[in-house]
Amino acid sequence: MARSKTDEDEFPETGEDGSTGRAAVRSPDQLELTEAELKQEIIRTLSADNPHVPRDIVRFNFKERAYKLVDDMDHTAVHFTLNGYLIHKDSDEGRRQSIRSCAEAGSFIAEGEGEGEGGEEGGGEGEQEAEAAEAAEEEPPPQKPPERKLANQFNFIERGSTTYQYPLRVCCCFLQCLGGSFLWEGTCKQIGNIFSLPFFSLQHIDSLSMVARAAKIAERMVNLNTYDDIAQDFKYFEDASDEYRGQKGTLLPLWKFQYEKTKKLAVTALSWNPKYKDLFAVGYGSYDFMKQGHGMLLLYTLKNPSFPEYSFSSESGVMCLDFHSDHPHVLAVGFYDGHVAIYNLKRASPQPSYKSSKSGKHTEPVWQVKWQKDDMDGNRNFFSVSSDGRIVSWTLVKNELVHMDVIKLSADETTMQGPEGLQLQTLGSGISFDFHKKIDYLFLVGTEEGKIYKCSKSYSSQFLDVFEAHHMAVDTVSWNPFHLKVFISCSSDWTVKIWDHTIKTPLFVYDLATAVGDVAWSPYSSTVFAAVTIDGQAHVFDLNVNKLEPLCSQLVVTRKKNKTTHVQFNPADPVIIVGDERGLITCLKLSPNLRKKPKEKKGQEVKKGPEEEIAKLEKLLSLVRQPGKKEEE
Repeated sequence: MARSKTDEDEFPETGEDGSTGRAAVRSPDQLELTEAELKQEIIRTLSADNPHVPRDIVRFNFKERAYKLVDDMDHTAVHFTLNGYLIHKDSDEGRRQSIRSCAEAGSFIAEGEGEGEGGEEGGGEGEQEAEAAEAAEEEPPPQKPPERKLANQFNFIERGSTTYQYPLRVCCCFLQCLGGSFLWEGTCKQIGNIFSLPFFSLQHIDSLSMVARAAKIAERMVNLNTYDDIAQDFKYFEDASDEYRGQKGTLLPLWKFQYEKTKKLAVTALSWNPKYKDLFAVGYGSYDFMKQGHGMLLLYTLKNPSFPEYSFSSESGVMCLDFHSDHPHVLAVGFYDGHVAIYNLKRASPQPSYKSSKSGKHTEPVWQVKWQKDDMDGNRNFFSVSSDGRIVSWTLVKNELVHMDVIKLSADETTMQGPEGLQLQTLGSGISFDFHKKIDYLFLVGTEEGKIYKCSKSYSSQFLDVFEAHHMAVDTVSWNPFHLKVFISCSSDWTVKIWDHTIKTPLFVYDLATAVGDVAWSPYSSTVFAAVTIDGQAHVFDLNVNKLEPLCSQLVVTRKKNKTTHVQFNPADPVIIVGDERGLITCLKLSPNLRKKPKEKKGQEVKKGPEEEIAKLEKLLSLVRQPGKKEEE
């Protein structure tokens, strides 16, 4: 008889012994796989990592003073927690519970004996057990003998120290230098922590640099004690004798800066840092072309006159330098061999970061460099002037100095006989130059022939004007920081002259009876300037007080056959620095008569600011211009 498929499913097959076999039941959504797919091994790796743990957790690290990424997160996931009631049998509570349970068991056995008196032999055994329990109750457990503690021969905690412990004292250190420019306070513990520097990452600072940093701070503290009287004079001293001198003033010598390796080199350049008012750079070289050798670039701070903060050596003498106004760590330098370079003070490298190539460098010494505003592409650029007659613009493009000639100075009426009778025009020798403070394209160039050219960046083949300024080389030319039309010049022909660039003749002429090395305007007054001469004297003028002679002429260099070379005003404090040919820099403070302010009138406030300085100088110039105008009429 045939059986349908449904019947087979309803009635499973039975074995020979009549037992029913187990039927295979499939899930309705089970996949139907082939034999090859069924035999394929699929490996699954199980790990203890919790996939739900939050990642990229950031927490503040107080030791390094920065936010740090937390790597070791806890991957434990608790699925079930149950508070248990089990206690350890050797604990105090466990012993008490065991004694209590034995006592309860003994009383239960005693009650069973009272009920079954006169019974079988089992009663006698119960009495023995009860007696044993009572004996256990009456006799306390034997006490364990105390363990003997072995003395540690190297443990000195419990001993009294024979060394006297000095009581801790709060030793505060207070360092305030340079008129409040830098202030440092701390305790001895904080000074000690400087050696470990916990707030710096050890990945970036090695042990040697940490010790150097700590030694530098300790050196400044020692210098503060050594030169304490000078620091007090710098901050508080005002010469009261000026009241009896009339208009005259004095210069108070403060610090002297000298380095052992620069005693045979002359100070060829001085420049104050635009941001850190106590920091200044000094260039060392030689003005004698027969004694040319190596040069040095040093950076000093008024807080440490004993040793320079930065020191760089060069194969050729350093003749000029200039700080970048927006990037105070960038310094442009010109050398005697015609090269220019850029130093980055943030990099601990003795070599310059960028240097001119041999193809584009000057063929004569570079006498002055000046930073200018960045170009349209945001690249830094500066200008240089040299004795070869070229004024070159240097632009830092892709870690390379690219040069471009702005103008070439031509010497008028000077020709040279060339081959085959050709007449060759000679180039003028540029010695100094300065850019206008407001008009970017306008600048002045002083030459070795004694002329001053007024030039523009837009015209490379001609000059805007020519001034027959001096009979010898124009050592310095500088625009007034307040008045837009006035500039000053000095020369080896013994004179210092003040000009209006719209007038061909000088407004003021001062004869100092010897060659003038340098002249500088004051940053706080439009009428104050200082000059140094080769006889070792410094002269300070104030046109608003005396238009005819200096208010102070003081000897700065005491050695014979020594000359002062450069002078610079501090941009914030009433001090000047003067360099000489023996590598010595002297810092001097101006007395009150050399920095007089307008007197206050009753009921009126004294006006301050650039506009008042311009008006003060313009009033003096108008007195000088009037006679000239009358003669022309």
